[in-house]
Amino acid sequence: MAEKTPAGKKPRVRKSAPTVRERVEAATAKEENVKPKRARKVVKFARKSLPVHKLRLRDRKVIKWLGRILRPIGWLLKHLIPRYFVNSFREVRQVQWPARRETWRLTLAVFIFAVVFGGMVAGVDKVLDEIFKKVVLK
Repeated sequence: MAEKTPAGKKPRVRKSAPTVRERVEAATAKEENVKPKRARKVVKFARKSLPVHKLRLRDRKVIKWLGRILRPIGWLLKHLIPRYFVNSFREVRQVQWPARRETWRLTLAVFIFAVVFGGMVAGVDKVLDEIFKKVVLK
């Protein structure tokens, strides 16, 4: 059975999926044609974020020695601080804190609840004390 195509339309040709070898060859060919970009190191704490190679020689040496000194400390802190605390800190930063007015309203509600609950406890204590004195100490 031959498939009929309407006049003016090209038959649809399905391409098979590339094999692993074809994908690897295409990636290596693509990499060979692209020039590697030159990496640029930027000093974060410099005033104008100058690239390291534009700093004075003395400054470059200081930064290099600071990096050597601080690298083990950073490694220790990274591995000694439990992930729990890091994740907790991230969660606290995401909290949407209430506004000042809402904070005062909630504080007032807690204070009123504490006073009412304390009064109830004091009342029950007084009643039980009177019952104890009349029944047990009689």
